[in-house]
Amino acid sequence: MLIDFGNIPLSVLPNFKGGEKQMETNMYLDELNRIMYSRLVPGASIGEHVHDTSSEMIFILSGKGTAVTDGVKEICTVGKCHYCPKGSTHTLINDGDEDLVFFAVVPQQ
Repeated sequence: MLIDFGNIPLSVLPNFKGGEKQMETNMYLDELNRIMYSRLVPGASIGEHVHDTSSEMIFILSGKGTAVTDGVKEICTVGKCHYCPKGSTHTLINDGDEDLVFFAVVPQQ
């Protein structure tokens, strides 16, 4: 199955999960996964939240930022994959000078 994010409407999510500014995303959702092609502008973030029922994988396509998982900071750069295991708390912050573009997968369990 091919997912064409260019044909999925853009959603603008202000203060996503309590974060700063907004996240822009083209999101595919079915009963198995939430698959997102997303962007955070400089200074934007996804608020800290718990993954009670699933994990999340975030693959960085461009820009750089910081992920904090269970209090541990990680620098996220192009080609790196941030993984938040089920039961962990995390956030993603664009503290760089350019847009942070990423691909994220959240299994729906």
